[in-house]
This record gives sequence, structure tokens and C-alpha cells, in this order.
Amino acid sequence: MSFDLVLFGGTGDLAWRKLMPALFQAFRHGSLPAGGRIIGVARDDLSDDQYRELIQSRFKAVDGAKRPTEEEFKAFASMLHYLRLDLSKLADYARLADMLKSRDADSIIMYVATAPALFTQTVEQIAVAGLNGPKTRVVLEKPLGHDLASNRAINEAVGKVLKENQVFRIDHYLGKPSVQNLFAMRFGNALFEPMWRREHIANIQITIAEDLGVEKRGAFYDQTGALRDMVQNHALQLVCAIAMEPPINAHADAIRDEKLKVLRSLKRWTPDSLGLHAVRGQYTAGTAYGERVPGYREEPGVDPDSRTETFVALRAEIENWRWAGVPIYIRTGKRLASRDARIEINFRPAPHAIFRTPAGVANKLVINLQPKDGLELHLLAQAQDQRVTTKAGVRGGMLPLAPVQLDLDFDKRFGTERVGAYERLLLDVIDGRLNLFVRSDEQEAAWHWVEPLIDSWGMDGGPRPYAAGTWGPSASSAMIARDGFAWGEEQ
Repeated sequence: MSFDLVLFGGTGDLAWRKLMPALFQAFRHGSLPAGGRIIGVARDDLSDDQYRELIQSRFKAVDGAKRPTEEEFKAFASMLHYLRLDLSKLADYARLADMLKSRDADSIIMYVATAPALFTQTVEQIAVAGLNGPKTRVVLEKPLGHDLASNRAINEAVGKVLKENQVFRIDHYLGKPSVQNLFAMRFGNALFEPMWRREHIANIQITIAEDLGVEKRGAFYDQTGALRDMVQNHALQLVCAIAMEPPINAHADAIRDEKLKVLRSLKRWTPDSLGLHAVRGQYTAGTAYGERVPGYREEPGVDPDSRTETFVALRAEIENWRWAGVPIYIRTGKRLASRDARIEINFRPAPHAIFRTPAGVANKLVINLQPKDGLELHLLAQAQDQRVTTKAGVRGGMLPLAPVQLDLDFDKRFGTERVGAYERLLLDVIDGRLNLFVRSDEQEAAWHWVEPLIDSWGMDGGPRPYAAGTWGPSASSAMIARDGFAWGEEQ
């Protein structure tokens, strides 16, 4: 199958940090169709060979095991081409059209890895140049808009020149192996379904913690913040994967219909809940891994008086029959104590205790997203290395229970190099599979839920500071810290 993949922003950060390494891994794994061509477009004046040299130099920053050898890159580089293009000039799009029509590939993928403000202009110019035919697929990176109004404006402009099945709104968390296995665990097995409801689940906790600061993205991040960067897309997509009803089949719209129902069922914010159940913070100078690091307002590109949050903690609820009353805690931030992304499903305790159990220990299912991929099932068991007595505190002569853990590490279990999120999603775009991409009405529903927070935080006194390398500010009296990581139930 032949394809042309056009990377708008082909010399930018996303292209060399994420997209090119993912495309190379697909090439190395033999998954990238042999009849493909990758065309980087940008304003830089480069030849094909100069572009290949640029990409090769960037691979030096890639992890050693994923770095191509000279022979591998030479073979991969034969797919790489470059075209100088000014996004504002229609004549440049005409040259791109001529380049694409000369080969007449089976599919044309336009990956718009540019500033969000350029999405509408780029897609409109693609259409004017006649490049929006049925073989064309357009990939749009997040953030798609800055608020509900701008998101609608982008989607309406895109919808005028492309059909919905031609638009691939990417959220790379949906490509993570553990998220894929969350779907498999829920809908490919009967084990958890009877317990996957309010009667058996006490709370759900989603943590997406990063140990790095904003690095060189200060100017971008200062216009975005943790709420827009992580909650509106990644975190809410994880909520959908956990809470959605089983779809009628594995088709894209069947899955996305169920996700949309979850987003529309999220409990709306009120003045009271905004004060009690939403917290934001901003990291200050501190120590990370033994080294002094700057505070957020000291980062390059950040306004010294910035009110942009780098930490968010929320308590959400889904108002439907399956989940009513079950709190969902969402926490994300930068420059925290460690890099860790996980989902914890905390089950209710046994209805009648005949054993003595450690305080604060309960059954739970943990879906690890990063840095490792896998599932953990936390249970209670009775140790066999002590003699049973009838002294006070041991009920009926039985020893107290102790926590045990069943651990499934996907890398160890399946014994092959895991497919990265961007690799998986890029291959899905080439194949035309929309299952792991976000529909326009999903995005609108997510923005609709988030926007009251944006409006409220625009009027208050700004985020609370927290020292770099910590877990951020207290989540409020309604969200209590427990064992360093998790949040407990309400007091």
C-alpha cells in the first residue's frame, strides 16, 4: 500500500522528538508499508539530503536501543523528502499538490504539527489547493483550541472542507499499551464486569505526574497550563475508558458514542464545588534528583507574574446509574516527586469483617501507564509463617491478613519490544482506523465541562505555590492525602 505522509512543521520539536522516532520504529518493526513517502514541510530552506542529515542528527537524542544504526537510517532515509512551504502562501500549497499528484499514492496523510492558531488556515489552504479529496486524512494535534469557542471554530472550519471520517484528532494517551489493555481487560473478559459499578467501587484515582518542568516550552505552556494541557484531553479520555458502557461492537463510532455519554454525564461545576473540589498550584524553586531547579516563573519564556497553573487536583463524579456517587480524583502536574502515570480502582471493603486487616489497605486494581506498562491486582491473604494463637486481637484464632500483589508486566509477559503510542497511532492513520481518535463532539463535551474551571480561575487570586519535587498543595479538606500517592475517600 502506497502512502504520502506530509508533516507540516517537519523541522519542529514534535516532528523530531516524537513523530520521526515513531515512524522509524514502525519501519524497523516492518510495520510501515514499503510504498511510503514521508515529506517534511517547513519554512527552512533545505534540500532532501540536508533534511535527512537534520533528522539523523536529532536521532542522537533518542534512547540508545531506539537509535538507528548507519545502515538502518540509510534505508529509512530513502523515504524522507522535504519541501519548503510557507503556510500563508497558496502558491506553496500548489507546489505540494504537484508533488503529491506526480505519484498518486493510495492515501495522503496531512499531519498538522504546527501552532494551534495555524490549524484553520492550514486546512483551508489544503482544500483550496484541491488536496481534500477522499484519499486525504488530516491529523490534528492537541490542544485543539484554547476554550470551547475556539475549539468549535476550528472544528467548524475543518468540517466545511473535510468529512468527519477524514479527521484524526490525536490524543497519544489512547495509543499507550496499558490503555489498550484497559479496553481488553474490560471488554474481553467477564471477570471484572459484575464489580465495575458503584456498589463495589469506592473511588477511582487518576494520577499523571511529571518530574520535569516546562523545559524549553515555557512560552507555549504559559498560554496553556495543566488544565488545558493534560485534563481536558488525556485525563478525561482515561475517565471515558474506565467508565464507558460496553460498545455494541469494535467500530470507531460505537466506541466514541459510549465515550461521549460519559463526558455528557460528568457532574457540572457549581460555585460550591469549584471551591471545594478543584485546586491548582504552581511549582517554585526546589531540588530535583539532588540538583537545584528553577521555579516556574523563572523558566525561559514564562511571564514573571504568570498565573498559569502547573498542578491541578480535581474531584469529579459521573451522574448515571453505574457510577452515581463514586468520586473520581484527577491529579496532574509538573516538577513533582517522580514520573508516574496510573489509574487506581479502589474497591469497597468486605461487607462483614471476620479477619483483622491493616488500616488503610483495600483491594484495588492499578493500571500503570508510565514509566512501566502493566496491571496490578492488590488482594489480602493470610501469611503462613506464624503459629495461630487465640490471644487478644486475633479473631477466632486466625492470623491478621496482609497485602499481596499480583503483577502483570506487559513487557515481561509478551517478550517483545512494545509498540509506542505514536507508532501505534500513526499506523492507524495510515490504515484509516479511527477507533483511537477523538470525534469533534467528544472534544466539545470535554471543553464544556472544563470551561467553568477556566472562567473561575481567571477571576480568583491565582495558583498556590508548591516546592519543586513535592506532590503539590493539599487537595482541600474534601480530598485527603494518603500514603504519599493516593487520595483517600471523603472525610
